[in-house]
Amino acid sequence: MKNPIAERIADFLKHYPPFTSLTYQELVAISEHISVKYLEKHQILFKVGDATHSDFYVVANGAIGLSVISDAEEFLIDKCDEGDILGLRPFFAKNNYLMTAKAREESIVYAIPIAVFQPYVANNTNVQNFLLESFASNTRNPYDKDHRGKLISENIIFDEQSATDIQYFQPIKYTKNPITASSSDIIKHIAQTMSNSRIGSVIIHDNQLPIGIITDKDLRSKIATGLFSIDTTADKIMSSPVITVPENISIAEAQMMLLKHNVGHLCVTRDGTEKSPATGIITEHDIVAAQANNPGILLKLTRRATRSKELKAVRDKLTDLIQNSIDKNIPITHITSVAAEINIALTKRAIDLAIEKMETPPPTRFAWFNLGSQGRKEQLLLTDVDNILIFEDVEAERYDDVKQYFLQLAEKVIETLEKIGYEPCPQGLMANNELWCKSLTDWIKQYNTWINTPGEKGINLSTIFFDYDLIYGDVSFENSLTESIFNSTDNNQLFYAFLGTNAIKKPAPLGFFRQFLLEQDEEHKDAFDIKNRAIMPLVDAARVLTISRGIKGITNTYQRFKKLADMEEQNSDLYLECAEAFNTLTWFRTDEGLQNNSNGGYINMQELSKVDKVKLKNCFQPINDIQDLIKNRFQLTYFT
Repeated sequence: MKNPIAERIADFLKHYPPFTSLTYQELVAISEHISVKYLEKHQILFKVGDATHSDFYVVANGAIGLSVISDAEEFLIDKCDEGDILGLRPFFAKNNYLMTAKAREESIVYAIPIAVFQPYVANNTNVQNFLLESFASNTRNPYDKDHRGKLISENIIFDEQSATDIQYFQPIKYTKNPITASSSDIIKHIAQTMSNSRIGSVIIHDNQLPIGIITDKDLRSKIATGLFSIDTTADKIMSSPVITVPENISIAEAQMMLLKHNVGHLCVTRDGTEKSPATGIITEHDIVAAQANNPGILLKLTRRATRSKELKAVRDKLTDLIQNSIDKNIPITHITSVAAEINIALTKRAIDLAIEKMETPPPTRFAWFNLGSQGRKEQLLLTDVDNILIFEDVEAERYDDVKQYFLQLAEKVIETLEKIGYEPCPQGLMANNELWCKSLTDWIKQYNTWINTPGEKGINLSTIFFDYDLIYGDVSFENSLTESIFNSTDNNQLFYAFLGTNAIKKPAPLGFFRQFLLEQDEEHKDAFDIKNRAIMPLVDAARVLTISRGIKGITNTYQRFKKLADMEEQNSDLYLECAEAFNTLTWFRTDEGLQNNSNGGYINMQELSKVDKVKLKNCFQPINDIQDLIKNRFQLTYFT
């Protein structure tokens, strides 16, 4: 006899993985046991600490939010929509739920009994792998390219996909040089070693190769229960074979292995097999700790910091995150997006702490702007910082006192930024310099001077000031400044002549025979100046072109070229080539800086492979082409 309700549920499930891997008859059979739950908005399905249910769930209609509690705060980490699965924990772990599932709107969910579904998991590899990957990567659908891994809180500014990709792929940190014992060692001695060293496991080896592992669980279940004597040998109670993994394993891969083999420890070996010596050990605790150290957590730590030392720790972790992401070939745009928001958060917190140290609150409204690479949201390395401060127009008799207050405030901010690790601008382009700390009216006058009476010195100085990003304070200052700039630059041919000439003054860095143009000075002899010869020409080109097109609110070089590509179909291919060239060059510079603890400005060509040299050279043709476009657009024949 037909069951129309079961068939209706099966018709829904057949469109979503892993149910797509089952036959329709199997889906109907499962659906006969499914119950339908109606949830009001804000109604809780399960919460942190609850014992796991006998069902897992599929969202049939509406949306379910997944959140965690950290430091008494609730953080939304995922949102499940129609067809998404949640509540998989009972499949793989018997301990309580680690998340709260709450309806974000009126919702309907299908509750699927685990006991009913389990046989289909055991007999269908595709279903099993899907559930494993979903649980291991904390994603509701690991096969959905658009939604895979969206775990970052919705109140976090940076792109959630990029942040989660970085977290998902970064190598896990684990205990290196683990304590080992031989198979003939007495359990009593091994237990004493574990107790004295405060560790939960010991690798058992034979001729330095791992053959098993003894954990706290083995001691509890096999020795404390009396199954074996405390004087027995390790080979009698060890778990064998030990599950081995390579040294550079990612967080998600490690969790997958723990779940797949239903173990609590992994043995790290040199080549990832049991035929090479053990070099480390990974535990479930390492997985939890690694997943807590994600970009969202770094932002939260930044907001809670009370000392520059704590902010420095966050920036150090960001450097590690960038390095791991470079190693894993995460797209540079994703890395830059995450790094930019954490850099911004660090500056904001430095300003907050500086205000707290001042004897009185700010005497008037103000705004802090980052300039240069931070203003473009392109700073990945700990290079120098450029910034300005704008304060509200005040009466003439108050001006000097107000300015003095903000100079002192800026001095405290710069001091904190230095302690974090940022270098001060060698040219003094910072808000603690009286030249770059002034009222809104004075700043508008300053920009008008640069724009309306340009000269070589003024243009060289002012280009950096057109790459600004409001970090702190009143957005009206940014709006007023931007409006004034674009009014002054509108159809200002003289300004664009100087700005365009500045953008083409450094041609693509290849000689007549297509050899790299290398430095000849003693300090950097035979190195390639990737910053000034390759990156900055693209930065300068994107700046003059976007300003001339009246593009507001975009200062990032990659995004500037992408926007230009949208606006000018006839030049779209060139702009996209410039965008990709910029990303490639940024990757080379970042890798160089991280490897040598430098600003990455100079590349040692001897260390590059032939393939990398070709990649670099491929970035130079777009520089030539974009400079030709600028020459023609701004009629720079007489200026070059």
